[in-house]
Amino acid sequence: MGVSYIAAENAYNFALYSKNAGQVNLLLYNSASFTVPVVTKLLDFNVNKSQRIWHCRMPAAQLNDAVYYAYQVIGNPNIPDEPAYWQHFDPDKVLLDPYAREVFFPPGFDPVAACQPGSNAGKAPLGYIPAATDVFDWQNDDIVKHEGDLVIYEMHVRGFTMGTGSGIDPTIQGTYAGVTAKIPYLKSLGITAVELMPSHQFDPSGDNYWGYNTLSFFAPHQEYASDKTPGGQISEFKTMVRELHKADIEVIMDVVFNHTTEGDINGPVYSFKGIDNSTYYLLNDNVANPYDNYSGTGNTMRTDHPVVQKLIVDSLLYWVKEMHVDGFRFDLASIFSRTSEPSSVEPPIFAQLNADEDFQQVRLIAEPWDAGGAYQLGRGFPGNSWAQWNGQYRDDIRSFAKSDAGMVGTAITRIYGSDDIFPGDLMNAYHPYQSINFINCHDGFTLYDLVAYNQKHNEANGQNNTNGSDNNLSWNCGWEGDINVPPDVMVLRYRQAKNLATLLMLSNGTPMFVAGDEFLHTQFGNNNPYNQNNANSWLDWTRLNAMLEHYDFTVQLIKFRKTYALISRSRYWRSDFVTYGFDGNAIDYSDPTLFYFAYHLTDSTGSGDELYIMINVGWNPQNFTIAIPGPWKQLINTYLGAGQDITLDNPPLINETGYLVGERSVVVLGR
Repeated sequence: MGVSYIAAENAYNFALYSKNAGQVNLLLYNSASFTVPVVTKLLDFNVNKSQRIWHCRMPAAQLNDAVYYAYQVIGNPNIPDEPAYWQHFDPDKVLLDPYAREVFFPPGFDPVAACQPGSNAGKAPLGYIPAATDVFDWQNDDIVKHEGDLVIYEMHVRGFTMGTGSGIDPTIQGTYAGVTAKIPYLKSLGITAVELMPSHQFDPSGDNYWGYNTLSFFAPHQEYASDKTPGGQISEFKTMVRELHKADIEVIMDVVFNHTTEGDINGPVYSFKGIDNSTYYLLNDNVANPYDNYSGTGNTMRTDHPVVQKLIVDSLLYWVKEMHVDGFRFDLASIFSRTSEPSSVEPPIFAQLNADEDFQQVRLIAEPWDAGGAYQLGRGFPGNSWAQWNGQYRDDIRSFAKSDAGMVGTAITRIYGSDDIFPGDLMNAYHPYQSINFINCHDGFTLYDLVAYNQKHNEANGQNNTNGSDNNLSWNCGWEGDINVPPDVMVLRYRQAKNLATLLMLSNGTPMFVAGDEFLHTQFGNNNPYNQNNANSWLDWTRLNAMLEHYDFTVQLIKFRKTYALISRSRYWRSDFVTYGFDGNAIDYSDPTLFYFAYHLTDSTGSGDELYIMINVGWNPQNFTIAIPGPWKQLINTYLGAGQDITLDNPPLINETGYLVGERSVVVLGR
């Protein structure tokens, strides 16, 4: 599918799926004209169609120096078995190939023209025709695979280096090359995987900064490439992946197969709509607007259709084999369970990925819900071998850390690995690492804003603060925002941020945090900055120096997790995990005012490491009895100031059986 070069014939093959087309024309453009094709090839179905694939092979000499290509698709007036309003054919539209590997936006690109009837020539995105000589030196690169030391760092490619003080060449700020330039920073931080927010080519128009409006599932987003020449986007992305791998860092892509940028009946006709609308989208019998909308953005891809499944699998294979990506996070992955017909069987896309040998070492992560109300966290999600974003972990740990009543038992379950959600019993045998534990992600408050704001402050989005969640489970530590904050409130905020980060790294499962949390990046209380392609979202690297103490704490905290491998395991802790009340006895779970507990973690596999953790989220200091005799090394005490709060290299020895744990703090002893 798509366009491919055939070296043996010095020719190009073009292939496009359309079940319902009556005529397909291939349009070729050179760099001098984006409006009038230099070649128009009318495909004859008697010659250029096999089943539902329209195709042609052209010698390179016949391309007439063409650099770009697109299609024109005319509908079949006699479409069988489908209502006419399911189709969106427009013979005047210039259409992007769904398999285009690189997308070009002409100077006259205009999304409005794609939303209206009539021609959008010279205003439509075009696919690049790949050069015959494109070769990339991977330097023996191979897939990177982490296990117990996996720490995921969610990152927006543009926002990561676009802000003030990034310290890189201004010509590569906000690009794949910018990420490459910051690899030494990532390595020193200690993370072992980056999860890139959408980097598939998305619609560059409008105000969607996050990129959850995909236009092409094969092309890297061109705005993130400093090299705008043909092939430059691909080469720059590959270089970033290769260099991250050299630093032993995995590359995970956030992919959006649940919908596209074409929206509903009023949205643009760029590609899928005009090629074969009823194949690519879930439709209903509403004549005025037949698009099902389980994504919240106007349309839902028909992922139970074999052609769409092939598109998804082909896209994933391309990014794995050609671009060397290590894994994927699937946005609103419950969409895969949405079908055009009621069905009780497992969606076939999961069986395909599970059966394909090429995916055996690829990391697959689901966001196990959709905007239509499906919530399939844990064993409710059909891809039972996938990892999943654990939104329940986020909510419960946030609630526990701000001293909501009756949360001790739930917090213990989350720290243990959420075996109530991912059961490790005989029937299910889930692994704790399938739980992607996070306190913060791109969607919601940053770590700092979580401890600085009780309410969202999304006025900058232009919707009167009506967008974004109102259920943030945040606590401002007694003062809203950052104006004239009392010093004692700031001290408490810093401690709460350390507490949340520490609880994350103490939990069995896979930890993930969002870029900038290591130096307490703020979005000024905006919990939904999806349209803030500006300093409101970009990382302000001058804050690294201002919050250097928290950065140093985070670096040491990641080091601690890697050093004590007994935390992150393939299996649940089971008998290696024993909980205690503050007095060294059993916990009284019936007490709703209980805000503290301890636990002892050992390693029956033979490492000899042990941890004794004491947690107090209450308002007052609490005397704990250490139930397991010492001596112990004091590794972490979040109540203490910088230089004393985490002491891995020269820890104080603790021989006493009693320990005063300060209010709202976490203490970790080890040996």
